[in-house]
Amino acid sequence: MPAFSSKEQAASVFTTLFEILLEDDRFSTTVRNENLTVLFKHSDPEMTVYLDADGVYVDEVPNAPAITIQMSCTSADALWSGRLLMPIALATRKIKISGSVAKVIEFVPMLQPAFDRYPQIAADAGVNA
Repeated sequence: MPAFSSKEQAASVFTTLFEILLEDDRFSTTVRNENLTVLFKHSDPEMTVYLDADGVYVDEVPNAPAITIQMSCTSADALWSGRLLMPIALATRKIKISGSVAKVIEFVPMLQPAFDRYPQIAADAGVNA
């Protein structure tokens, strides 16, 4: 069963999540200084979430991303909630990452605030309810 009941629900959750990341000084400074751009390509439901220093964009890609991360919304829910570990997700191809390896190595550790906040954001949105 999919984690999200609709594209709108998934978009709301991921937009909130990444806006919180952009409020984190360390994250936003690094994104801006390194010109870091990330495209999350989700399936089930189909949608994209683009992140850069200026904001979060759903189904809009203003510039070519430095990193592209592909996964289902259900895998994203499992990842952000801590039920799916990144190394396992990559090894089993539940998550596919392309782009600059240096940018990926820099990006992943900065995601901790998202992992900390996701369970409450998802619960508030009725994910898996």
